[in-house]
Amino acid sequence: MTKIHPTAIVGNDVQLGQDVVIGPHCVVGGPVSIGDGTVLDAKVVISGRVTIGCGNRLFPNSVIGCCPQVLGFDQNTRIGELVIGDRNAIREYVTIHPSRYENEKTQIGNDNLLMIGTHIGHDCLVEDKVVLSNYVQIGGHCKLEKGAWLSGMAASHQFVTLGAWCFVAGLSGLARDIPPFLIVSGQHPPKIRGVNKRGLKRAGLDEAQQEHIYNAYKRLYRQGGTLLANAQALAQQDGLDENVRAIIDAIFKSCQHRFGRYRETLRRT
Repeated sequence: MTKIHPTAIVGNDVQLGQDVVIGPHCVVGGPVSIGDGTVLDAKVVISGRVTIGCGNRLFPNSVIGCCPQVLGFDQNTRIGELVIGDRNAIREYVTIHPSRYENEKTQIGNDNLLMIGTHIGHDCLVEDKVVLSNYVQIGGHCKLEKGAWLSGMAASHQFVTLGAWCFVAGLSGLARDIPPFLIVSGQHPPKIRGVNKRGLKRAGLDEAQQEHIYNAYKRLYRQGGTLLANAQALAQQDGLDENVRAIIDAIFKSCQHRFGRYRETLRRT
């Protein structure tokens, strides 16, 4: 049974699934759709073209949708959608913005944990099982692949790709793509520090797969020479492990842009 607190404001065009809970002083308006079993705690604001899946929990004072933070936008600017999957925990004061383009969308996957004060900018793609610790800031057009983990107060430039199961240390400032499975920390520039051992286990990789990744890391980052040349040499190896191939492909794609951000090559002019 769906429950709406008497102090909540819910628009007439809002679609609610079964067993949705909307708590005190929430405001939900616009063509919003909320799936079965999703819970909104107190003072949650959802506005605009927003679709939220099943089994999510939104904690107090989170703001979902609304207008992207783009200069020149006003209340008459036509913007895009925000689509959120299932079983996400969206903690206090999280903000997530829809696409800045009318026919595009910001997309959040499933089973993600977005901790207090995190921000996900417009036109981002966040896959599954991503963890953003307190006050992580994600610029527009970024891609966070499955299992990426960012520690407190880390921040990314627009158009950055964070590879699957990578780990970003607290206070890091990211201005270029990060390959899968690796640890990065620092800023101006951040540096690859090693392999994310915990991420490998979370990804369910066996010992042989993990060993391939460790060996690839040493050849790419510890034997000297340029990263691109090392990646090109490693790519020629027969029978390359699929996870190593994913690391190499991320490096090749990053190198297509002069600042190391592959998604910049896809941006609108």
